[in-house]
Amino acid sequence: MARLSWQAVAVVGVLLVVVLSFADGYPEADFVVKLPGQPMVTFRQYAGYVDIDKVVGRSLFYYFVEAEKRPDTKPLTLWLNGGPGCSSVGGGAFTELGPFYPTGDGRGLRINSMSWNKASNLLFVDSPAGVGWSYSNRSSDYNAGDESAASDMLVFLLRWFDKFPELKSRDLFLTGESYAGHYIPQLADAILSYNSHSSGFKFNIKGIAIGNPLLKLDRDIPAVYEFFWSHGMISDIVGRTIRSQCDFSHYTYAYPHNASDACNDATTEAGIVITEYVNNFDVLLDICYPSIVLQELRLKQMATKMSMGVDVCMTYERQFYFNLPEVQMALHANRTHLPYEWSLCSNLLNYSGIDINTNMLPTLKRIIQNKIPVWIFSGDQDSVVPFLGTRTVVQELADDLNFKTTVPYGVWFHKRQVGGWAIEYGNLLTFATVRGAAHVVAYKQPSRALHLFSAFVRGQRLPNKTDIGFHD
Repeated sequence: MARLSWQAVAVVGVLLVVVLSFADGYPEADFVVKLPGQPMVTFRQYAGYVDIDKVVGRSLFYYFVEAEKRPDTKPLTLWLNGGPGCSSVGGGAFTELGPFYPTGDGRGLRINSMSWNKASNLLFVDSPAGVGWSYSNRSSDYNAGDESAASDMLVFLLRWFDKFPELKSRDLFLTGESYAGHYIPQLADAILSYNSHSSGFKFNIKGIAIGNPLLKLDRDIPAVYEFFWSHGMISDIVGRTIRSQCDFSHYTYAYPHNASDACNDATTEAGIVITEYVNNFDVLLDICYPSIVLQELRLKQMATKMSMGVDVCMTYERQFYFNLPEVQMALHANRTHLPYEWSLCSNLLNYSGIDINTNMLPTLKRIIQNKIPVWIFSGDQDSVVPFLGTRTVVQELADDLNFKTTVPYGVWFHKRQVGGWAIEYGNLLTFATVRGAAHVVAYKQPSRALHLFSAFVRGQRLPNKTDIGFHD
C-alpha cells in the first residue's frame, strides 16, 4: 500500500477537523460531501428540501454554504433572486456571489475568489414552488403571488432553523435582486409581524439589501427609456416623443397605459434597440453565441471571455452543469424526478400580474420604522431596472420618512478606484451605485460587490477615502 505524504496527511487532517467541528446540530442527510468537479475547500456545504406543506407535497429547495473562515462568528445572509420565478441557487449561488462558478466545459466548478461567503454564511432558496428544484404536487400552487411567496418563505425559515438550530441566534440579513424588490421587503415585513406576536423564538433580523430592485413600476418603466436615451441607444426624436407624449403615472403590468399613438410608436421603436446583439441587463457586455456553446461547450476556457474578463457564456455552462445527474445527486436535488429539465427561470409559474404593480415604498417605510437598516444598490449599466428610477424612488421614501441626509451624495472607493456613488438618509436608508456593474451586480463587478456587501453586514458606511479596506 502506498504511503501518504505528510502534506496529504495534513490536508486530510484539516478536512477532518472542519467536518467534526461543525457537524453537531447540522443535518447529516443534507451535507454535500463534494460537488462534481469541485476544487478542494475547507468550508462546509448543505443542500436539500424543506417541506412547506406535507399534505399537498410542497417543498422548497435550498443551498447553504458556510463562511470561508470562522463561520461560527459570521452572520447568516439569505439571498433571493427575482424574476419572478428565477432560481436563487442557479443565479445567486452559482453565477453571482456564491463560492463556485461553472467551468468552460460545463462539467466542473472553479473558485469564485470574490464570493460573499468571505463575509457571511450564505443561504440560497428557490422560491416559490415551481422554481428550480422547488416543487408542489398540487398544480394550483404554481399560481403564485407576493403574499403566498412571503408566507411560504416564512415557514421555510422557521423549519430551516429547526434543521440548523445553532444559527437561530445569528444576525440575519435579507438580500436579493430585481423582483426581490418585492420578495425581500414583504418577507421582512412578515418576519417583523411574526416577531411581534411570538412569545418564544424571534428572528434576529439586522438589515435588508436589494440590488436593482423593482420597487415602483410606474417610475421604473419610464426610467428604462431615460436610460436608453442617456446611453445613446435611441434618437433624440424618440426620446423627446416619449417624454412629451407618454404618461406613466398610471402604468400597470397588465394594462400599461392609455397611450397616444405617438407614444406607442415611440416606445415600440425604442424597444427595437434590444436585439439579440444587445444584453438589456448589461448594455456594455458582449454577447454569448449559444449555438457555439451548445455544440462545443467551449473548446477553450478563454474563447468567449470577451468583455473585460467576464465569462459571457456562464449561463449556458450552468444550465449544462445543473442538468447532470451526478450534480443533482450530490446536491440531494430533484428528489421527485421532475418531468422537465432544470432551467434558471420557471416555465411553470403563473405569477400575479397585479402584485407586480404593487408599490413597495409603504412596506419599506414600515421596515425602516422598526429600525431595520435598508440598503438599495444599483449597477449603473442596467437598462431593465435602471438606477435613474431607483434613486428617485429612494429619495421619495426618504422624504416620506422625513429623513435628513446623513451622508451627502458622493463617491465611494474600492482598491483606490471609484467603486460607485452613495447617499445615506437618517442613518437607516442607503442608496449606492456600483460603477461598471449591471442588473446582476456581483456577476460584472464581483470585487466591488463584495466590498459593498462587507460594509453592509458589518454595519459600516462605504469608504469615501481611497485607503480604507475590509479585512477578515
